[in-house]
Amino acid sequence: MPYSVNAHDSQNIIKIATFNLCNYLAPPDAFYDFENIYSKAQWDKKQAWIQAYLAEQQPDIIGFQEVFSVESLKALTQQAGYPFFSTVDNPNVLDDYIYDSPVVAIASRFPIHDVAAVSPEPTLNAPLGLSSSFAFSRKPLRATVQLPQVGPCDCYVVHFKSKRPIASEGFSLSNTPNLPISDPAIDDFRSQVLGQWASTQQRVAEAAHLLNSIWLRKMESEYPVILMGDFNDELETSGLHHLLADGGRHKNGAFSDAISQRYRLQHSWSLFQASLCHREARDWETNESVDDLAKISMPVAVKHPSPYTYYYGAIGMVLDYILLSGEFDPSFNESLAEVYDYHLYDRHLISPSYDIDSHSTDHAIVMVTVRIRQ
Repeated sequence: MPYSVNAHDSQNIIKIATFNLCNYLAPPDAFYDFENIYSKAQWDKKQAWIQAYLAEQQPDIIGFQEVFSVESLKALTQQAGYPFFSTVDNPNVLDDYIYDSPVVAIASRFPIHDVAAVSPEPTLNAPLGLSSSFAFSRKPLRATVQLPQVGPCDCYVVHFKSKRPIASEGFSLSNTPNLPISDPAIDDFRSQVLGQWASTQQRVAEAAHLLNSIWLRKMESEYPVILMGDFNDELETSGLHHLLADGGRHKNGAFSDAISQRYRLQHSWSLFQASLCHREARDWETNESVDDLAKISMPVAVKHPSPYTYYYGAIGMVLDYILLSGEFDPSFNESLAEVYDYHLYDRHLISPSYDIDSHSTDHAIVMVTVRIRQ
């Protein structure tokens, strides 16, 4: 589904995409269960679908999630014109051929100078109320990419903990002395809800540690930041909204505002809406006379909800995001670029064709085009 307008100067634009591949694992290996193995025909179909997307949409940088077969993806992207590819972890092997815990990866047309896994800061665990053994469910990746006309940019790829309940024997009433189980079904229901609560806490803790790491790195490097990935929750309506760091209570003047603009992350969809509104206003000023402008209302920024990137039955939700630092916000006096396009590739979800889409992905692909300011 397009939400974009075409940029005119291809020399000044950069396309960034986040792409959940949905169980990207080459046969004869299996994902999660011994029965989950693609046939050769199914795998070839999945590979062809990914190649077709890359050829059609031509993103310059792609953050991938749910990667099991790292070498297969590296070969595919290099063949598609992405000479730079990195990951920072390996999927876990439960048995000889059964895999779980997929990893994230990044592919780029531009040079990648430095790659590192994001690690939790141990000193934050106690203040955040976390165990000293806290770890990310999937290691986030930071890659420093050399963007044309911008310079080094820190690109983060993340796949936060899913909403699936965390299983723990500790949730069962059978472990509670002097409290017998009256109904095993009720106990199971209770454990499921508490397990979902634990998943939410894990996801929010991952976001806190990630944001802290992003800020510490930016204090050191001063590089622009791009954060992309599958957040497994809706940004504005969950604990993840703190990633936007837009609370204003601490602000006490221009100095604090400048810090906020430089360090906070913003949703690319919101930046796109603001950019589009400003361009419409400039077009009106160019095409209308002063007398005409006095008679009509200028365009104003209207906040529209983000388009859905995932469907659970008939329920749509936004799970996939690209967040950008102040360098991509034209209202920041040190900005370098603006979000010119926002494109959601979701026809395989909205109107799928089995012959084409049967082994594609269960997420929409989000891509933004940023235009370098001259």
